[in-house]
Amino acid sequence: MSTTSRPVARVVVPEPVVEGAGVHLRRSLGTRALDYLDPFLLLDHFESATPSDYEAGFPYHPHRGIETVTLVRTGEIRHADSLGHSGTIGAGDIQWMTSGSGILHEEMPQVRAEGIAGLQLWLNVPAREKMGPPKYRDLLAAELTETETAEGARLRVIAGEAAEGRLAGPVEGLAVAPKFLDVTLPAGGTLRETVPRGHTAFAYVDRGEVRFGADGTPARAPALGRRRARRRPLPAGGGPATGRTGGPLRSVRHEHAGRDRADTRGPSHRPVHPRRTAGRLTRFRPRRERARRGRRSRARRGRRVYSRHAPAGPRGARS
Repeated sequence: MSTTSRPVARVVVPEPVVEGAGVHLRRSLGTRALDYLDPFLLLDHFESATPSDYEAGFPYHPHRGIETVTLVRTGEIRHADSLGHSGTIGAGDIQWMTSGSGILHEEMPQVRAEGIAGLQLWLNVPAREKMGPPKYRDLLAAELTETETAEGARLRVIAGEAAEGRLAGPVEGLAVAPKFLDVTLPAGGTLRETVPRGHTAFAYVDRGEVRFGADGTPARAPALGRRRARRRPLPAGGGPATGRTGGPLRSVRHEHAGRDRADTRGPSHRPVHPRRTAGRLTRFRPRRERARRGRRSRARRGRRVYSRHAPAGPRGARS
């Protein structure tokens, strides 16, 4: 089967945002510039050695109907949830959470001398699976095999298959069938990976600089390279992805084997603002929706009042 180089349609520079209780991070997916890449909803990059940038963490907050993937580069994150699960993930570890029908959880970066660094990806799922049971997959660095290719790339396969099916990741059984590769390229190293036609694909560079495809499109960290939907090796022979710095270069690449366009505006794509009411988790309605519902309610009350007090006979007569 012939392959062609899939060019980079766009290089996105992450936007600085503040999330949780005051964590400073950079967001490349889930912004006005790039709201989502079906089925990927959000990609955050957190990295700082200053405790005030991250120590407030992400106290208890809800998720429903999505997968969240947290990869820790540096430091440690303590997590807990409403189902009684708790633990920590450290450098090189990955937590893959299926939020299913709903879960409250917290993620609290621990203050350490080296600070904190990592990525979090949100992945949409089909409507038929949104209300399944929540579950975790904690993948420890020691259990994730790193393989070096003939071209010098070192990669860990988290989900899906790589190297023409010779390597497989531990995460499987997902309806959207993602492929998730964690790649380290030394200076001068290259990576070639085939993606079937029609798949959504992107590469996120969080250290160093690379060049993508036959045209050698440059991307300097932090940056997200969005690929066009064609079959291609990554990168093509004419312009390999090359590390431009002397030290190691890391990039994370995600792709998707099936689209779910009909459900991208499901529960997982709406911001949820939790509050406690009589022990139940409810959702604040947008102001415009509340106003519209209020007008409808007043109109219904007005019709009922009119019908109740309207005279039954001619004007001034009593029935």
